This record gives sequence, C-alpha cells and structure tokens, in this order.
Amino acid sequence: MRSEIRSGLPDRLTLHRLAKGGDTHSFAADVRAGLTAEKKYLAPKYFYDELGSRLFEAICALPEYYLTRAESEILRDHADQIVAAVPTPARIVELGSGSAEKTRYLIEAMLHRQERLHYLPVDISDESLERSCSELLHLYPRLHITAYAADYFTALKSLVRANAGERTIALFLGSNIGNFDEQESRVFLREVRQVLQAEDGLLLGADLKKSAAVLIPAYDDALGVTAAFNRNLLVRINRELDANFNIEKFRHRAFYNEAQGRIEAHLVSVGDQRVQIGALDREITFAEGESIHTENSYKFDIEQLSMLAQETGFALQQSWFDKARRFSFNFFAAA
Repeated sequence: MRSEIRSGLPDRLTLHRLAKGGDTHSFAADVRAGLTAEKKYLAPKYFYDELGSRLFEAICALPEYYLTRAESEILRDHADQIVAAVPTPARIVELGSGSAEKTRYLIEAMLHRQERLHYLPVDISDESLERSCSELLHLYPRLHITAYAADYFTALKSLVRANAGERTIALFLGSNIGNFDEQESRVFLREVRQVLQAEDGLLLGADLKKSAAVLIPAYDDALGVTAAFNRNLLVRINRELDANFNIEKFRHRAFYNEAQGRIEAHLVSVGDQRVQIGALDREITFAEGESIHTENSYKFDIEQLSMLAQETGFALQQSWFDKARRFSFNFFAAA
C-alpha cells in the first residue's frame, strides 16, 4: 500500500490518497467476482465515483428521500448534546464524508466547545473529498483537516491519534450501516472500535423500520435520479474496464424484502444479452429478467442497535430521533 500526500491544496488541508494504483485493480477484481457469481452482484462502495457522488447529492434533495431531512432535523436540534458525549479537546473522524453538509452542524457545535478542531474525513472519491474539504476550510478558519481518499477498512488501518490528549468522536452518518449484512456490520464496527479509546465514541446513523409505502419511493423516485445512480455503476465499468454495457437494457428495481428487513436495489436485464469486459477478457451473459444485486439497505429497531453495540465493543449510550421517528442517531460509547 502507498500513501500519496497531495500538494497544491489549501492551507490547513492534508489529503492522503491511499493505495494509489490499486483502485482499478481492486475494482476489476470485485467486478469479476460479482459478475461471475451464480447470483450476480456489485459492491455498493463503487457507486461513488465523481458522477456517482454528485448523483447521490441530488438524491438527498429529492422529496421522496426522507432520510436527509430527518438527519438534518436531528443534528440541528441535538448537535450540542451529541458532541458533549465526549470530553474536550476532541477530534472528529468521519467515515464516508461525502459532501459533509450535515457534518457542519457537528463541526460548529464542536467549535463552540474548543478553540481548534481537527477533522479527519474518509471518502472513496478523492474529487468529492477535496471539494468538500476546501469548502469547509473556507467556512471555518479554526478547522484543520487530514483527509483520506480510501475505502473504510484501508483508512481505518491508517488512522492514528495525532494528539495523545485528544478524544475522538467518530461519525458514520446516513444509513450506511444498512449497506452491510449482519456479519459485515460487526466486522466493520469492531474495526472502528480499534481506532477508539475509553471516553471516545461513535455516532451511528441508522434508518428505522417503517412501512414499504414510505421506504420504496425513497429508493425509486419518480424523477429517476436513483435509477441513474444505480446504472452509473455500469457506466463506470464501461469507462474504467473497457466494457460495452448498453445502459438502456438494464432497468432499476427497488423493493422491500420484509423477511430480511431491508430494501434491495437491483439492475435487471430487459432481454437476453452478452456484455464484453475488455479489461477482464471476459464475456458476461444475461438472461431476460436476470438481475445484478447492487445494494442492500437494512432497517433497524433500537433493540437491534443495542445488541449491535454490545457485540462490537460499544454500549448504546443515547439515541436521538426526528419528530416523525423515521431515523435515528445513536451514540455508541467505547466500552
């Protein structure tokens, strides 16, 4: 693994691009594994190239996508309480920072408590990361940023305590924990726990169980932005792996799997077809109606979240909800 520190960036920003030269190889290997499996799949972490990141920002503004509004409501009303869960001085580590729009509530609350703040965002898209960090530095003169362009697990292995006297509040906002299955979520949270010490904690966003009538439109909007976000995975394979997917021959499908407690997203082939992927030297065949499973989004109740904390080295200390009780933020104290 290599770490590249980008030059020519704004003052107060250091950007580490981890494993340079390995991204395309990993992408190719994961695409090969997913599209040659008996039930085809693609990893949702690959949604977030530059275009995918911008499409997701657009999704967050859609009327059907209640999650962003619910998150913003909770953070607007409770940011001071949330950051008070860790002693000062403290730093903020954010996994999957994206545009960092919602993070501003917590940055501002923390800057009310201490003179300076060290923010360590992690995002797989270095373009999105550099853009959001530059905006934050312009807004907050007392903010210093060390950013990591990497996947979660690579970044977690690289995160080290910059000051032995600082506490850490880690952020995993949105409903990203729902993208992991039961085993994956526990592996991930145990890795996060290794970065934290006593008196540190994790603020975990988790979407709550609710009716399919509310859930499905949030993942299959009328404007088709979520469909474009899903199909952009195929665009990315075409561009980066020399493939010839015909995007019009795949439709987006989202449904609620009640037995599993999750929304599933798929790309469904509208006919029999063959796709060449030059970088893999492979031809992939699709039967009509065959799907590529691209994402799960699990929904939770508080009992499940408490158990999740206990099984991964945390204790669920407090939860906050929006007024409609559709979404939750949960403070997992490092046990």
